[in-house]
Amino acid sequence: PLEIDSHINGKRTFPADTSLAVYRNADPVLAQAVEWADEGRRVALATVVRTWGSAPRRAGSHMAVTGSGEFAGSVSGGCIEGTVVHASLEVIEAGAPRAMEFGVTNEMAWEVGLACGGRVELFVERVSGGGGASEGAADPGLALLRRVRDAQEEGRDVLLATRLHDGRRALAEGAGAAGVSADSAGADGVSAGEGGVLGVPAAEVRAALRSAESRVAETPDGAVFLRPYVRPPHLVVVGAVHIAQALAPLATVAGFRVTVVDPREGFATDRRFPGSTMVRQWPDQALPRLGLDHRSAVAALTHDPKLDDPALLSALASDAFYVGALGSRKTQEARRERLAAAGCSPPALDRIRGPIGLPIGAKTPEEIALATLAEVVAALRLEGSLASRSTLIND
Repeated sequence: PLEIDSHINGKRTFPADTSLAVYRNADPVLAQAVEWADEGRRVALATVVRTWGSAPRRAGSHMAVTGSGEFAGSVSGGCIEGTVVHASLEVIEAGAPRAMEFGVTNEMAWEVGLACGGRVELFVERVSGGGGASEGAADPGLALLRRVRDAQEEGRDVLLATRLHDGRRALAEGAGAAGVSADSAGADGVSAGEGGVLGVPAAEVRAALRSAESRVAETPDGAVFLRPYVRPPHLVVVGAVHIAQALAPLATVAGFRVTVVDPREGFATDRRFPGSTMVRQWPDQALPRLGLDHRSAVAALTHDPKLDDPALLSALASDAFYVGALGSRKTQEARRERLAAAGCSPPALDRIRGPIGLPIGAKTPEEIALATLAEVVAALRLEGSLASRSTLIND
């Protein structure tokens, strides 16, 4: 029988230099697949394409499988992985991609790893190898996956488009609000098409990149899976205070890149904020240089107008999806008056979330940090860029 070395969600025993954790901004499973392929191993990549009902893993989740049955990542709660491994081994040998669908009733759900009834659609493709003389050889699509990994490590947003009925792929790179630039000849020889990707209009590609949500687009030539690979959201914490000490590690665990801004050297120390980027400058100097955009959130926590107000002015001038400030309602009213006098319009002032955090009755710095992160995540996930406070949970 096949022995399966299970590495669900990247929890693996590896030497330090090959741990999934080293792939900072890159999708760890995709990066692992590329590394295995570069070592000459035969590799397949399974991807969640669509889900209906209950599904433990989101669309875009990956699982990499080697020719020996070793795997990294997960496409479900754990119970369909064995079936996916066997299918991946067959894809490695045959070379042709395969679509798979698991649909279950509530009664059968536990048998396939779902919490309750639902469907999961997967796409399994070979990354490298194939057996015989070609064993260990890189397939053409491997070069495209390398480019995806490299783009992530360099902080560039890209989208990989895959036509599901034949596995043809093309790469599009984000180009800001002006549009997207598509690879004119994908690594597998497929033209991305002028103004779009594999028949998907550029506007839909931009929408997928901006939302960072995987989706299936229908085209005259068949369904195309759009998988964006974007930078992690960036949380800028203004004020190296006690709440920030709790917020920074919480946000890091949640997948945010964290930058702490505070000109006070006694506060902004690496010892107090291990693992966070420290910027020891005044906010009006630091924030314009941080490149705030629709993947950025700003939390002003000093309770000091000399620090918070300049930070808020910079944040409100950007496309940050979240802007929050510590302080009571009375403090917020006074802050609005100061910022209005500095030229902020009423719509801009309405973007400030204050008192900061979801109303969970938080009292301690740690609880306030939790409430703040929850509100940031709500703004990111429930509303997207420039979310309206009136539609979020705390109202």
